[in-house]
Amino acid sequence: MSLLTRPITFFLFMFPALPAADSTLPPRTPVLVELFTSEGCSSCPPADTLLAKLDEVQPVPGVTVIALEEHVDYWDHQGWRDPFSSAEFTARQQRYAGLLHIESPYTPEMVIDGRSEFVGNDSERALHELASASRAPKTPVHITMKDKASDRISFAVNVDATKISGDVLLAIAETGLASDVARGENAGRNLKHSAVVRKLSTIGKLKSGESFSAEPVVKLAKPWKPENLRAVVFVEDGASRKVLGAAEVAIGR
Repeated sequence: MSLLTRPITFFLFMFPALPAADSTLPPRTPVLVELFTSEGCSSCPPADTLLAKLDEVQPVPGVTVIALEEHVDYWDHQGWRDPFSSAEFTARQQRYAGLLHIESPYTPEMVIDGRSEFVGNDSERALHELASASRAPKTPVHITMKDKASDRISFAVNVDATKISGDVLLAIAETGLASDVARGENAGRNLKHSAVVRKLSTIGKLKSGESFSAEPVVKLAKPWKPENLRAVVFVEDGASRKVLGAAEVAIGR
């Protein structure tokens, strides 16, 4: 695995938070940002911070950043087992490696709408790719909470008709997470995380020329804090796996 790094440029953090959506302003375009990371990787904490800032500050005019932090497991045998890691995210990153024509997966890696990838702590590149991805045609995606209980939540998901077929995925992500790392490259550090993917599943197929609707039910695991959870639904093109559209809803509200 390669450990490429590039310093985060600080002008990103000088952006003021953008105002809430207003009916007089044009709608903002959702762009999915996936960060493949690991607590065992010393190059990853700056990328984790960058993702959190993109999520919090929303620095690109006209763009809604939808952030997902996916922890891979191939660092787990090098001194520290990442409590948020999963072989599922490693497999997803490996699939991107083939689709985006890179030699091998690496951390930290940021993937924008399934269309482009780069070293995950490069803020200038992130801003450029976010703006670029927002200009691609988007399929309207909608998600709302339907019912909320102590141990499960149901959602109503709708996707407008499109000429492209694909998969509809649902991610449950949690912010406000942190670890005191005892071993490995980040030993002695307290690492904070935003939008960590707790669960990722395919909830259906979008067929060309047809709209899509579903009412998925998610069982909440005991360690999850509902007030810090969000649900993200997105559509991947069946052939290229590019993200056609995305939406999110906060669960704790």
